[in-house]
Amino acid sequence: MPFPDFDRLTLLRGSGRAAGSAGYLYRPTHLEQIAELFEQAARGGWTIAPRGAGRSYGDAALNGGQVVLDLQRMNRVLDWNPDTGVIRAEPGVTIEQLWQYGLEDGWWPPVVPGTSRPTLGGCLAMNIHGKNNYRAGPIGEHVLAFEALLPNGELVHVTPQGEPELFYSLISGAGLLGVFTSITLQLKAVHSGDLEVEELATPNIAAMVDLMEPLKSEADYLVGWVDTTAGGRSMGRGQVHRAQYVPASDEPNLTLSLSREHQKLPDKLLGLVPTAAIWPFMPLGFNNLMMPWVNTGKFAAARLSHHHHYRQSLVEFSFLLDSLPIVEYAYGRRGLIQYQSFVPRAAAADTFRAILDLTQRRGLPSYLGVTKRHRPDQFLFTHAVEGFSMALDFPVPGRVDRLDQMAHDLDRLVLEAGGRFYFAKDSTLTPYAAARYLGEATLARFQALKARCDPQAVLQTELYRRVLAPAAALAATGELMTLPQRELEQMPVDAGAAWPVRNGSGHHA
Repeated sequence: MPFPDFDRLTLLRGSGRAAGSAGYLYRPTHLEQIAELFEQAARGGWTIAPRGAGRSYGDAALNGGQVVLDLQRMNRVLDWNPDTGVIRAEPGVTIEQLWQYGLEDGWWPPVVPGTSRPTLGGCLAMNIHGKNNYRAGPIGEHVLAFEALLPNGELVHVTPQGEPELFYSLISGAGLLGVFTSITLQLKAVHSGDLEVEELATPNIAAMVDLMEPLKSEADYLVGWVDTTAGGRSMGRGQVHRAQYVPASDEPNLTLSLSREHQKLPDKLLGLVPTAAIWPFMPLGFNNLMMPWVNTGKFAAARLSHHHHYRQSLVEFSFLLDSLPIVEYAYGRRGLIQYQSFVPRAAAADTFRAILDLTQRRGLPSYLGVTKRHRPDQFLFTHAVEGFSMALDFPVPGRVDRLDQMAHDLDRLVLEAGGRFYFAKDSTLTPYAAARYLGEATLARFQALKARCDPQAVLQTELYRRVLAPAAALAATGELMTLPQRELEQMPVDAGAAWPVRNGSGHHA
């Protein structure tokens, strides 16, 4: 069979639908098939991008004109211990499969994203965080061991104690050092399938940050909704949801609450309107004219429900993005990008306010804003800080350059505050900005690991070619670290100064 097989050419997109390209799609079911593809790619000078469920917003799982390795068919649970909550699974197992496998025995995934659809391999590659990051850290901290096939042909069994360098690098390494073939994960013991939730309204972003800070010592989960269109003293107003696990003593019917039936997402909004019928009408509210009114209504409701307590299933609280089918289509035919920044505690409120102010003045407001509390970790491409994150969803406008330019200006605000970024959410980051937050030491470590694990650079993605490869190459010369610093010091944020043109295929494919 020729390699690549041109009949496999497939148009693929990121989950925001703004990034897309055609690649030669292979869907292996066994390790040996991956090894054969590595060998063929190395011989023919082709590159391979690992891909799970494709839930990264940008180009982290795309490889235009090259090979894409879709691992969703490697989705078997290999071992499960209901007494200890330790599960061993293939990389294509999804978060949904994980909770469905373990919850009836009283175990829940320790860290989950806002959707249950990502694969476990993809979650490790990006080292996902959840609404409990300040307590639980990223998912990598709950991995006991993994096996991975490296492009150099080596099959490695890795634990944090036995191979710390590989452990803390392949996890978070964006799929650029090796492919996970099995993962051993410790799940979290729970005594109910519900959480105790409280809603708290906040008048602005500073108040939200101040409220969430002390709550982190008592809440198991914290997340804030931000009104991204309010201005003045109300800028960043919103609502915080705090949630705690229900203890066994307060759960009258443990078997029922842990059942799949109890965990089903509601199929009607407010018990009246079918959720499947909502999304065609969502674009009516997803525009600059209507979104302020939508947010005003939501905040009014938040004030009325201030200090409201209720119980909510683990699934309904955790997977909000799954409750409305194909919500990304509400942003229009060009899709959306998500811009997520991570800022140290002391600078978070001022930086987030400046970000919201700039987006409003540019006439490109976000249509959804979410804040979380974080703590640092020791993984290679860590995005976390001792502070807060704010994720903003932006519809892609007709003039994409306006959004690109604004994102670069936002980068300056974040970098000046000592902040960081997250490759799973990125569509606009430049090599300069990436090098500023990652630092020369991290990029040098990545280069050394790439030479060791993938000496022929078989594993590549559009994210790698756009950001990481040029960042690592230029950081080695020292040029990358000095030029952006001079620009940051000399150029006011609102000056509209152009950053270097992005390398690789853009998110507006």
